[in-house]
Amino acid sequence: MLPRRANTTAYTAMTPDFSTLLGYPAAFLTTIAFVPQAWQSWRTRDLSGISLPMYALFTLGVALWLGYGLAIGSPPVIAANAVTLLLAATVLWLKVVQIRRGT
Repeated sequence: MLPRRANTTAYTAMTPDFSTLLGYPAAFLTTIAFVPQAWQSWRTRDLSGISLPMYALFTLGVALWLGYGLAIGSPPVIAANAVTLLLAATVLWLKVVQIRRGT
């Protein structure tokens, strides 16, 4: 016999409006956090402190999060990850160019 499920009526799911209200500021803050790194990398072209494997995996993860956001139709997830993907891909591209040039 299967165990009885806990009473889930005591827990209420977030309403779509509240989750969106929470999602947009969270998306904004986590996305804007990448702007200084992308700007510094673009301006100085010094990526010596950037790990290529880490940034490659991170960029792939962000791309997957964007796909997830599209799949579930979540505007905050889509917006945040589209912008973050652009920023992360820029830094990744700069790092690859730096490695190819041997600098």
